[in-house]
Amino acid sequence: HRTSLGGSSGINAEYGYARKYTIPIDTLSFDYEVMREDLDTSKPPDDGAYINGLFVDGARWCREKMVLAESTPKVLFDTMPMIWMKPMKKLDIPDRSIYWCPVYKTSERRGTLSTTGHSTNFVIDMRIASDKPEMHWVLRGLALLCQLDD
Repeated sequence: HRTSLGGSSGINAEYGYARKYTIPIDTLSFDYEVMREDLDTSKPPDDGAYINGLFVDGARWCREKMVLAESTPKVLFDTMPMIWMKPMKKLDIPDRSIYWCPVYKTSERRGTLSTTGHSTNFVIDMRIASDKPEMHWVLRGLALLCQLDD
């Protein structure tokens, strides 16, 4: 129940994009597109990286509407479909209804502060499509997890 996220994959995707299109890296960020399960993702994307193996805690992913949705009763976690981590200019990121979803390594959602002042358990915030206000998901404690407790 583990996924590979962070490390050098996101940094490499961003640097590679900046070099490929000769764009200053400080003008770039990521957009995140949850992929339909019937799409062929066997080859890497031209830009960015695919992320697979995340779990949704506090909600589920609605595969019909392609947005976050309320959890199914008695189901604690949902598997998240593959996510395309797309580097792009900050100004080009589409303005749409999203939830800034925190990604944690484990379900504890806490860690010790590293020397940089960041939690050792927090990975990244992702822009995930939602048709509900952000506070709706904050109150439910929605997060993506890299691994489930065994």
